[in-house]
Amino acid sequence: MRFIKECFQRPPEEGKGPWPHRAAEPWRSMNKVGDREGVDELFQAGETSEAPLELDRDTLSGDLGPLKYKKYDLLIVGCGLSGCVLAERCSRELGMTSLIIDVRDHIGGNCYDYLDEAGIRCSKYGAHLFHTKYERVWKYVTRFSEWMANDHRVRGMVPDFEGVKKLVPIPPTQETVNTLFPDANINSEDDMLRWYEGQRVKPSSGEAKNGEEAALSRVGPLLYERIFKHYTKKQWDKYPAELDASVLMRLPCRTSTDDRYFGDAWQALPVRGYTRIFENMLLRDPKITIKLNVDFFAAREAGLLPAHGKLVFTGPIDAYFAAQGLPKLEYRSLRFEEEFIEEPEDGFYQPAFVVNHPSSDVPFTRIVEYKHVPNQPSNVKAGQVKGTRIAKEYSSAEGDPYYPVPNPENRALYERYRQLAEKESDVCFVGRLASYKYFNMDQAILNALEMFDSLKESGKLQPKRRPEDFGPGDGPK
Repeated sequence: MRFIKECFQRPPEEGKGPWPHRAAEPWRSMNKVGDREGVDELFQAGETSEAPLELDRDTLSGDLGPLKYKKYDLLIVGCGLSGCVLAERCSRELGMTSLIIDVRDHIGGNCYDYLDEAGIRCSKYGAHLFHTKYERVWKYVTRFSEWMANDHRVRGMVPDFEGVKKLVPIPPTQETVNTLFPDANINSEDDMLRWYEGQRVKPSSGEAKNGEEAALSRVGPLLYERIFKHYTKKQWDKYPAELDASVLMRLPCRTSTDDRYFGDAWQALPVRGYTRIFENMLLRDPKITIKLNVDFFAAREAGLLPAHGKLVFTGPIDAYFAAQGLPKLEYRSLRFEEEFIEEPEDGFYQPAFVVNHPSSDVPFTRIVEYKHVPNQPSNVKAGQVKGTRIAKEYSSAEGDPYYPVPNPENRALYERYRQLAEKESDVCFVGRLASYKYFNMDQAILNALEMFDSLKESGKLQPKRRPEDFGPGDGPK
């Protein structure tokens, strides 16, 4: 195995930060988001705090006792995107009441972000990058937050032929190939296409049987070995040859100089963080009650749940049907190893917001440095916070469920759970965990909006299409 030098090269003018949040032209202009769009009602009402608002003791108590004699139209399990969109829509348009319960001590689900002790905005459950091709979703989210344009771009520490790690765009672009393989001499999209064609290895049977064959047919062995093979192993604890072809068939094959991670028309970050979106959606609505630190299953077992019309369940579908004795669905989780660096050189730890580490010699998948993002509080952007916080991400089989594991066994098992769910006439299963589908944020919002459409049209809170009809989500990044 070639020795990999623990160093990387980058253009000297790039520096360490902050990472530019807009792409170069012409790609920058493809983002339809203006410098500022949307309405933050709390901010307009005089709320100047950059941190999540302090919730009252009653909300955090976990005590359902005071609600014993109340009845709600909806009991919503989970205070993430899916449940909160339904609560907001049902209240605003139909005057319905909702009780939202969550086992965690905060609102916002996995989107929750906060300010650390130094005042840096951080994401508790990993970086979230909003992007959508759905104008309906964009118009919806701008009702609850002010947004700023952001072109998310990822860099990877990838070894070249000599084993020197170099900082290159991920997904691969012309720059990636020219940096790792200077003899490629790619100067146009036609050059890049010819390079791919010369690299690709077609499956012997004509159709890829697994992820490795799919990857080789898309990008060829040079990029596969350096960028995708070991990164996939770290993410899934399986090499591509052990995964469905569909997992790797989605590998983007960029022929241009577009180094944006996403190609959607609207790409943005909420100016005051994701938590503010949920605060504007929920906290001033008298028809929505929130109770945190409540375990749904324990409360149900103890008979503590108040009377309600429909149950909206956003948790893992296999957990809901645990008493049926079926096997558990398989998930991958994430573990975050955070570190605050007091006085990094130039104020930053690394030259980009997200740096992937696809090599097998590094146990984590990527490092996120929150200080780079443009929606940091003004004092952070002004350089008044000298330190920085990084989060190394490790994929794990243990912990909160994040990513469904796509293989035939899990798909068949989910189908059995789905059939059980269809028999629960008073329960609506919605969202990523209940659908065993990795929804992007915009897909989760659109799915909930369409379920609300069904409620208005037919009186039934049910999906308009199956989860797979939304297409693939980002999945592990």
